[in-house]
Amino acid sequence: MILDHVSLPVSDFEKSKAFYVAALAPLGVSIQYEEGVDATGTTPFVGFGNEAGPAFWLGGHMKADQHMSHVAFKAKDRPTVDAFYAAALAAGGIDNGAPGIRGHYGEHYYAAFILDPDGINIEAVCHLPPDAGAS
Repeated sequence: MILDHVSLPVSDFEKSKAFYVAALAPLGVSIQYEEGVDATGTTPFVGFGNEAGPAFWLGGHMKADQHMSHVAFKAKDRPTVDAFYAAALAAGGIDNGAPGIRGHYGEHYYAAFILDPDGINIEAVCHLPPDAGAS
């Protein structure tokens, strides 16, 4: 799987959260992570997934045209995240977060963020420690 996770904006956070809790339950998908406005400062988020962790996210109190859509691609290692970032900038993307550890998401969460030509937040992420795969 090339995708790590996908995030969508929703206009009524509680209504959408309740809908997805019910709709995804038969698939074995449930809430794995949640952040309120007090943590984010702007909007609540909820992450749905299974024992592997959250992969489908909703961001609340947003309008669909606010470009809160987000796609995160899995990277095999940290140098690949760095290469994604450089290539995306060279292709005209706008920096939305240079490569680095995002410790609030996980100890080894190494990611870079770019806004694509439509302003959609595109991410490359590696969950492995820095020495993983080193010889």
